Amino acid sequence: MLYDFDTVISRTNTNSLKWDVAKQELPMWVADMDFQTAPEIRTALIQQAEHGIYGYNIVPEAWFASVQSWWRKRHHFEMEQEWLIFCTGVVPALSSIIRKLTTVGENILVQTPVYNIFFHSIRNNGRMLLENPLLYDGNEYSIDFADLEEKLALPQTTMLLLCNPHNPIGKIWDTKTLAQIGHLAAKYHVLVVSDEIHCDLTDPGREYVPFASVNEECRNNSITCISPTKAFNLAGIQTAAVCIPNPVLRHKADRAFNTDEIAEPNTFAIPAAIAAYTKGEPWLNALREYLFENKKTVETFLREHIPFIKLVPSEATYLLWLDCGSICDDAKELQAFLREETGLYLSKGSLYGKIGAPFLRLNIACPRTLLTDGLNRLYQGSMKYCDQVSTLKI
Repeated sequence: MLYDFDTVISRTNTNSLKWDVAKQELPMWVADMDFQTAPEIRTALIQQAEHGIYGYNIVPEAWFASVQSWWRKRHHFEMEQEWLIFCTGVVPALSSIIRKLTTVGENILVQTPVYNIFFHSIRNNGRMLLENPLLYDGNEYSIDFADLEEKLALPQTTMLLLCNPHNPIGKIWDTKTLAQIGHLAAKYHVLVVSDEIHCDLTDPGREYVPFASVNEECRNNSITCISPTKAFNLAGIQTAAVCIPNPVLRHKADRAFNTDEIAEPNTFAIPAAIAAYTKGEPWLNALREYLFENKKTVETFLREHIPFIKLVPSEATYLLWLDCGSICDDAKELQAFLREETGLYLSKGSLYGKIGAPFLRLNIACPRTLLTDGLNRLYQGSMKYCDQVSTLKI
């Protein structure tokens, strides 16, 4: 293998949010990876650091060109340069957009279970959280369009936060689904803000569809938040882009980002992004293959050793959604039990909305030895949990 994803690199004593845990704990929760980023990105950052002067920075033409080229080649979407605005992160962008383009007390719609920070961005800004729960048939998820239309039609609903691909269920929304969402949103004058940060982490051979690429209706009524941080493990670098084809929306968002002081890049944000988009493709392709093998490892292990925990089929992201409904109605206790008894630290599904309560979220972006360790802990802990509570329904 050209790139090394197997070597375990210690992240203890590095001020890592993920690894700031007890000595014997194994964190497989927050969405960052335990792999070094692409060598080409590291080289670019070293060169930037060696310059030794870290003053204010501009956003150069090369940054725009790198984003445009990447989306043209990888995702078949032709962005115009003027559509793009630099931002320090997707979450800051979401919160800023909410403050500028909605008013206090209005409804913002989300499709649960969904990335929990959506809830924070809505509630912390005094807006009302409105849920369009996804339909789950025991195997996969789909959108309840009747419920979606009913809630989009409410006069107080002014924004829909879309997760594409969807975190935590790993779903890639297809063109037909996105077109239907876009049509209903436009019909009821609801702005679609699409978080597409996981777009480059699809399974090999699978492609995501940018919401704004579907048709003119979607393009003119949307804001898309993108970043290389998830795919290239650059979360601490704070670099993102916001794509807004509609000039009126773009002007408002641009003013919002500048008002909130989230439009200026730090010294490393621009070179990291340019290196990722211009030189990181071979590394990313290898990473996607490795993550896919990790997914298959989890699927096989659960089927052979823990059949009462079910893996929801995943098409994207390195976050797996585990259905624990056969042993508990709320996996909060199971999550706490696993951490206490085995040191395995997963995310409880209720973080992503009440509908996610019977689930756990597992981060598999790690060397396979760590993954195997985590799966063994999951087996030992879940078996002990079942013995203790005697609630196995299968």
